[in-house]
Amino acid sequence: MKIASFFAGAGGLDLGFKQAGFEVIFANEYDQTIWQTYEANHRLNLDKRDIREIQPSDVPNCDGIIGGPPCQSWSEAGALLGIKDSRGQLFFDYIRILNEKKPKFFLVENVVGMLAERHAEAVDTIKHLFETAGYNLTVTLVNVADYGIPQDRKRVFYIGIRKDLGFSFQFPKPPNKYMNLEQAIGDLKKTAVPALPKNKTNPKIKFSNHEYFVGGFSTIFMSRNRVRQWNEQGFTVQATGRQTQLHPQAPKMVFIEQNKREFVK
Repeated sequence: MKIASFFAGAGGLDLGFKQAGFEVIFANEYDQTIWQTYEANHRLNLDKRDIREIQPSDVPNCDGIIGGPPCQSWSEAGALLGIKDSRGQLFFDYIRILNEKKPKFFLVENVVGMLAERHAEAVDTIKHLFETAGYNLTVTLVNVADYGIPQDRKRVFYIGIRKDLGFSFQFPKPPNKYMNLEQAIGDLKKTAVPALPKNKTNPKIKFSNHEYFVGGFSTIFMSRNRVRQWNEQGFTVQATGRQTQLHPQAPKMVFIEQNKREFVK
């Protein structure tokens, strides 16, 4: 089956579909900082326009449309502006193209922050638009930790099957096959080295980026525990360094008071 991908990013969602036997025939990504990564990993001419400039006729006929619209508008780590943010409104352009192309199915993935009460009205509108476009819609909250990934990462999946096909998608029941950090990266236990002053790369590293920070930490970073240990699953991997989780060999940070932790002396 042939797939068109929007908000393709580095191509992780596309890769998953390819591994499941689908063929990605069209991919769109507007953020130029990601283009090189996508093109290095996918043999496809990447469409680099803003989705608002793309007409349905520009998209080849396909069996499915997939994508993960920008999450910053909905993320609990962001301003939570939701549909009031121009990035949140890109959902409507995804639906605009979907409504015209009418593929057999669609999939949208986004952050759990979408389920916050403040976004309820906007999310109800999005769901209504998916349904009126002619799709049986299911919305499922998934934690990848339940599917054998050593990371506590929750995401919301909107999956629609065209109504004339006569069925609705049911998300596969998780096998509850848990993997902890030691099982995943236990071979790195004793190889971390300190970074050089000003966080410069240490030439003695055995594995790329396998260093630990030696400078000061901001009060934001010190506001909560940042350590998941070897027998646990990791935190959600963050997009910014200021939220980075610490090496599993570190002892958990000590609670002092609300929004204040410190390292074991």
